[in-house]
Amino acid sequence: MAEILVTKTAGGALAPSDQQAADYIAKLKLGEVVRVKAARMRNPGHHRKYFALLNLAFDAWEPAENTYRGELVRKNFDQFRNDVTVLAGYYETTVTLKCETRLTAKSISFGSMAQGEFDKLYSATVDVVLSRILTRYTREDLDNVIDQILGFL
Repeated sequence: MAEILVTKTAGGALAPSDQQAADYIAKLKLGEVVRVKAARMRNPGHHRKYFALLNLAFDAWEPAENTYRGELVRKNFDQFRNDVTVLAGYYETTVTLKCETRLTAKSISFGSMAQGEFDKLYSATVDVVLSRILTRYTREDLDNVIDQILGFL
């Protein structure tokens, strides 16, 4: 079962709110019926702003080239988001089958994180991005770039 975000449009139709939702809907056959569980969301504009921040940081992040078993290791957005969220202090500690401790990002789904906690996560994520990736930016610079990106969405 997939959980996607949709937005009510001026015409009354529901449209995808993000790329994940658009990809899911694109895979549906014409006329296919899906069950949707509706719940009002926290501030979706702030959610889009958070992902604009993550996408900007991911695009700017240039990890050192690395190989594993002879293959080039590529950067991955989902792993990046997990790592940034953990560095921001929003994680759960678990143990693997190898008895290793693993830090896994807390869910940021609308149902599992209230707006107040999400606001704190956003601020902590900005701190991580400024200290580790966009080190030449000020907070004001970053806010201006994010606002420009959101203006184009």
